[in-house]
Amino acid sequence: MQALTPYPEVIDLIKEEGGDPLKLCYQCGTCSATCPWNLVKNFIVRKIMHQGQLGLIDFESEELWMCATCKACVDRCPRGVAIIDVMRAMRRAIVEFSVGGIPDGLRISMKNISATGNPLGESEENRTDWTKNLDIQPFTKGMDVLYFSCCIPAYDPSVQRVAKATASVLKKAGVNFGILGTEEKCCGESVRKAGDENLFKTLAETNINNFKEAGVTRIVTTSSHCYNTFKNEYPELGGEFEILHSSQFFAELIDEGKITFSKEINKKVTYHDACYLGRHNGVYDEPRKVLQSIPGIELVEMVDYRENSLCCGGGGGRIWMDTKKGERFSDLRIEQAIETGAEILAAACPYCILNFEDSLRSGENEDALVIKDIAELVNEAI
Repeated sequence: MQALTPYPEVIDLIKEEGGDPLKLCYQCGTCSATCPWNLVKNFIVRKIMHQGQLGLIDFESEELWMCATCKACVDRCPRGVAIIDVMRAMRRAIVEFSVGGIPDGLRISMKNISATGNPLGESEENRTDWTKNLDIQPFTKGMDVLYFSCCIPAYDPSVQRVAKATASVLKKAGVNFGILGTEEKCCGESVRKAGDENLFKTLAETNINNFKEAGVTRIVTTSSHCYNTFKNEYPELGGEFEILHSSQFFAELIDEGKITFSKEINKKVTYHDACYLGRHNGVYDEPRKVLQSIPGIELVEMVDYRENSLCCGGGGGRIWMDTKKGERFSDLRIEQAIETGAEILAAACPYCILNFEDSLRSGENEDALVIKDIAELVNEAI
């Protein structure tokens, strides 16, 4: 058994990340019982918390990289311990002090983000390829909205349909919007949760400067991770903008009569609450309002929904890490969706879509569901 490494600097990082020394974990076990890893693998969160308090960390342990930052444990902690921040602090120690290993997939994605501004390592010039034949304009001063697609819908062919559908809805609704194109960089959410604070700040400051220089005041995002980062983390670096997730903006446009539906989608649909839209930001009603506004849709709920939604497993940088078959939260979530009798699983985050589609392809019920972003359903029904 490997001895724990004394590292008092971790205590300083925990305090820097917002940890309150007067609210130390007292090992009640609520976090471990709440953690979705408890459904697929034995993962004792309170053990990691105890190590963090003492500065005695096994930096080679894979457990330091298991947290998907879903926030379920934080919401239920009776002491209000900022568990996600403690995990992030310990990952920062690994990155900044080079005292442990980083999972290969995550390390490669971080390197790609540093070099090209996106986790896939694609050329910056190709960031606007998804806009071909869509007549989408560059953002200029005076436009009402900046649409920020997120790296995954911009580059990943399997999810580009989400960015295209979102832009199509905005055009049909008469929204005066544009994109920054090659000036966009990764929002940095996974980077920060993976412990590379310096890279996060570089990405954030670049985006903030580009937003300000372009005259941006209002941003609509496809990704719940971009939404959370722009809304809650960029302000500490001087990035004060009005941030809306696409589902929130669609709900606003429906209320204003700018989105009207002419087609029916006669399908039973269940909606997945993404952690970074739901638990992290309390956005539960608007996505459901949009779905229920579409003629023909019958909305049904899964057993775990709203505040109790089961994480897809993609947060905290885990979207870039390998997860063994049988240990994927998305597999369990697909089962829950199928149990509702739904024909469509609606999502509001590209990470969720990637994980759900992977679970469908690798499972025994590949044809049981269709995974769609809310934007795709709205676009189909207009």
